Amino acid sequence: MRDSNNDLLKRGQEITENYFRFLDGHIEDVVSGKIDEFMEINAIADALFISHKHLTDTLQQETGHHPCYFYDDKIIEKAKDLLLNSEQSVSEIAKLLTYDPSNFSKFFKKFTGQTPGEFRKIQKK
Repeated sequence: MRDSNNDLLKRGQEITENYFRFLDGHIEDVVSGKIDEFMEINAIADALFISHKHLTDTLQQETGHHPCYFYDDKIIEKAKDLLLNSEQSVSEIAKLLTYDPSNFSKFFKKFTGQTPGEFRKIQKK
């Protein structure tokens, strides 16, 4: 006999892992120029063959956070990587990540407490 609670737990983990894997690939595709812009969460859900609501509910249940939280977090992690491991200007990195440079600085500071330039300067000391 199958344990339906256990199956639901496994399915929730599978959806969460698929979402994270998709985000990693998607962000790389944007940075490499393979695609021009970040997808909306509902389009990502469609690509994962689930509803937006199911994706949101599952991630909330599995992690305690909305899918946007991880999306933003992974973009910030990619930005940090580019700031530390490339010679590209903050403006060039913003454009790679499809941001207007001033909006990118605000976005970055909201999550890190530092502007991209401050982050790069402090981390490279």
